[in-house]
Amino acid sequence: MASAELKKQYNVTIGIECHVQLKTKTKLFSGADNDAREAAPNTLVNHIDFGLPGALPVLNAEAVPLAARAAFALGTVPQGFSKFDRKHYFYPDLPMGYQITQFDQPVILGGQIEFMVNDTPKIVSITRAHLEADAGKSTHPAGGDYSLVDLNRAGTPLLEIVSEPDMHSAAEAKAYAKELYLRMKYADVSEANLYYGNMRFDVNVSVSKSGDLGTRTETKNLNSFRSVEKAVEYEVNRQIDELEKGNEIIQETRGWDDAKLATFSQRTKEDAHDYRYFPDPDLPPVTVTDEFIAQVKSEMPLLPNDYRDMFAKIGLNSEVIEDIIAVPETARRVGRVYELADASHAKRVAFWLMHPQSEDAESTEEVTTKGTDEQLIALSQMVADNKLSSTAAKEVLAEVLANGGDPEQIATSKNLIQESDEGAIAEIVAKVLADNPKAAEDVKNGEMKAIGFLTGQVMKLSQGKANPALAQQLIKKQLGV
Repeated sequence: MASAELKKQYNVTIGIECHVQLKTKTKLFSGADNDAREAAPNTLVNHIDFGLPGALPVLNAEAVPLAARAAFALGTVPQGFSKFDRKHYFYPDLPMGYQITQFDQPVILGGQIEFMVNDTPKIVSITRAHLEADAGKSTHPAGGDYSLVDLNRAGTPLLEIVSEPDMHSAAEAKAYAKELYLRMKYADVSEANLYYGNMRFDVNVSVSKSGDLGTRTETKNLNSFRSVEKAVEYEVNRQIDELEKGNEIIQETRGWDDAKLATFSQRTKEDAHDYRYFPDPDLPPVTVTDEFIAQVKSEMPLLPNDYRDMFAKIGLNSEVIEDIIAVPETARRVGRVYELADASHAKRVAFWLMHPQSEDAESTEEVTTKGTDEQLIALSQMVADNKLSSTAAKEVLAEVLANGGDPEQIATSKNLIQESDEGAIAEIVAKVLADNPKAAEDVKNGEMKAIGFLTGQVMKLSQGKANPALAQQLIKKQLGV
């Protein structure tokens, strides 16, 4: 592994191509089901996916609006004119002998992704994004001398998002992949489930001592943020080691071994001319009107940066904000509470609902809850009115989220309503002070730590119902401090 000092002598350049599976019901050019997650091999295939002679593709009309939404999520606008091309290569999982994709006139041009890396802002420009049909999947059983082909994914609608080579570290590559995932998720372009391959990353890495780009390698089909980071780290170290030995870097496609945390050579990399692109004669160009583009823009949901700005106004710190944004439905709910009530309620609900994300968290499944926004606001108001302690509120919250219901009725049935009657609490305080003369004397002498003990005794004697702030106030009043 290259030393830190040696790495400083090299310029690292990284670009990422991301394949996003669009959330259409059927495939891009056929009527076969687009959800292959639990399907048996070769059961979601029809004559078009098999590439049978005479089979004519028909563009899925839902793919174009989704691509348009992706354009706005990438900080640009969809192209008014785009067309489909044939990309020729021969592989067992590509029955047609070519892939239907977009070459020189894609549906999206330009755009940029802004994100933070170690509290430092970073911008990565987008070169293009194009629609294409996925190939099938080849598997190679361990120890066998044969391969198996599953065509369930053949024809799956993909949007391939190509970045500029604007990243220069593994941390930047990982942060970019996370932000791209969030943008596609919030824009409702894709289910974006990394485990099922709804988003896959191809990482191009090169190193060079000169100001020019070095020879790049492409590590394909990474399906986690951690693997993006580790693949970049491995390739940077491997390429520097090779160059230090006097060897040349070969432009090639590499695979990723997640168990070994290492890349491995697959095949030498083809150039564009090797694919013999030409316009697909079976598919007309795609044209969209200004009215269509304006309508898509007007229907765009809030994106991650919109929520970041909103939550900053609420008074949440950046770490908490990222934990909330990691689960889109949680972010949307906190946003709705902010609109319906105010910042104090939104902030309280945010802390109730957030789930801290580990550094290696890949994606978070949405959690379905039954409680309404209004019920959460009502529960928050009970805390603000000192009717519930924070501990009791969490108990009521669990019930509200699981089954719904009126928070006050739930709290009453569980005997959790906090006692705020000054006279009743004053009686309990008097008894606690009489039973704990030493602690009472300590408070009189200025040792305020003892007041916490006395407050705890009041809470114990009141079975947790006393308002702790009021109890502490009455303790000070009765002791004359």
